[in-house]
Amino acid sequence: MSELHKFLFEGLPVRGMLVRLTGAWQEMLARREAGQEHPAALRDLLGEMTAAGVLMQANIKFNGALVLQVFGDGPVKLAVAEVQPDLSFRATAKRVGEVNDGDRLEALLNVHGQGRCAITLDPKDKFPGQQPYQGVVPLHGDQREPLQKISEVLEHYMLQSEQLDTKLVLAANGEIAAGLLIQRLPIEGEGNLEGRRNEDDIGLSDAYNRISILASTLTSEELLTLDANTILRRLFWEEDLRRFEPQQPRFACTCSRERVVGMLRGLGRPEADDILAESGQIEIGCEFCGQHYRFDAVDVGQLFTPDHEQAAGSGTLQ
Repeated sequence: MSELHKFLFEGLPVRGMLVRLTGAWQEMLARREAGQEHPAALRDLLGEMTAAGVLMQANIKFNGALVLQVFGDGPVKLAVAEVQPDLSFRATAKRVGEVNDGDRLEALLNVHGQGRCAITLDPKDKFPGQQPYQGVVPLHGDQREPLQKISEVLEHYMLQSEQLDTKLVLAANGEIAAGLLIQRLPIEGEGNLEGRRNEDDIGLSDAYNRISILASTLTSEELLTLDANTILRRLFWEEDLRRFEPQQPRFACTCSRERVVGMLRGLGRPEADDILAESGQIEIGCEFCGQHYRFDAVDVGQLFTPDHEQAAGSGTLQ
């Protein structure tokens, strides 16, 4: 079962989350068509991005989609993970070149230093004229050294955008995508500190650093093979943790026939007719979940009539 565990370090300005995507991650991978599986290095990058996206969405409690993207100038042009407020997720990638086993972030997306990471927050209930918020950072550090892990990129992003120190440990394979997030909390207003405000006076200044160092000892193998209770006990057995009820992330895609119909109408009748003339039908596949939507000449004709909304459901869906 896929699980997200939230916890606080009692009396310290530090919080944490641990996510393990198992069945939900396997379900998403299984939606890829035969012969269209991602190479292992790209699959694992997508898994780490998905785990990170779930952690970040749960961390900010945002009423809208959180979209994590990396794009650049390597054999992978785009990788994207999207997480909804209920922690449902989906992910996909576009590859244009050969990916080798063991390729890291630089070789996948940042060959000539043009790679970027974007985090978009798209509210569910937008005000008129409101645009999604997006932050973009390069795939290199402050000294312009290429970053080799998506966790390093996101740590840098969190420090720049939220001014909060964050430690991320991520790992993924064909069976599980998992991640651990440790973050320093602002002291003011945090009930976890029970009225303790002067960090220097009460010896809290090194709390985050100590816990972050402990988190960094977690290996990929441990993160992928050990259950949540074992991981937290091994890492923080000397700490007083306040744990919360686990949540259950799941795979879900937001594509629908209605959305595809809207896209086709946006293309216009001449463009749709040209596709029909060339192929005999219009077939559109969702890159996230593998769902296929097919429209024949009759379906297309109905889409461009006044009563298209009622008729749109008559086509073939596979």
